[in-house]
Parts: sequence; C-alpha cells; structure tokens
Amino acid sequence: MIRVLLGILLMVQCIAMLGGPAPGQGIPIPPGRRAGDQQTNGGSIPPALPKPPKADPKKLREEAEELAKLSAGIPPQVEQVTHGQLPKDLSEQLKQIEKLAKHLRGEINP
Repeated sequence: MIRVLLGILLMVQCIAMLGGPAPGQGIPIPPGRRAGDQQTNGGSIPPALPKPPKADPKKLREEAEELAKLSAGIPPQVEQVTHGQLPKDLSEQLKQIEKLAKHLRGEINP
C-alpha cells in the first residue's frame, strides 16, 4: 500500500516538473509587445498633479493663526500643572487645538 502511494506521489511530481514553466519564468511575452506598450503610453506614466485646496485660503490662514495663538498659551498653563494648579480652560483649549488641526489637515490633504 505504501509503495503504491509513493509511486503515485513520484509520478505526480515528475508530471508537475515537466508540465509547466520553471518557477520565476511566468508566461513569455511575445516579441514586439513591450515596444507596442511603450508607444501606447509613451514609456512612462506622468506624475499626478496635486489637487488644489478646496477651502478658501483666507479662511485657512485665519484658522492657522488661531491655532498658533491657542498653542502659544499652552506652555505657561502646563507649567502651572507641574506646580499642582490646573487651569480650568486648559482641557477646552487642547480640544479646540485638536479640532482646528484636524480641520486644517483635512482641508490641505483631501
């Protein structure tokens, strides 16, 4: 029984080795095919142009200035936190900074 199974396995391996192309070769490309493809698309793909921002540049500038203003006030408040004092509006300012940053990022990178 084992000899029969080994014989079948050996035959399957021989057929597999003789039947298809060697690993890594794949299907051969007919002559002239690559030259035709290069003539069709010019041999290269042009780079994609960046999309212009969909938002108003004036509004983006105002939001960036507001973000900078809010961010400038954070270091003194963090210094107060290290001394055991928690400014009441620190959490709200940090949330506003996060919201503005996400909005600006979404407008610039759609």
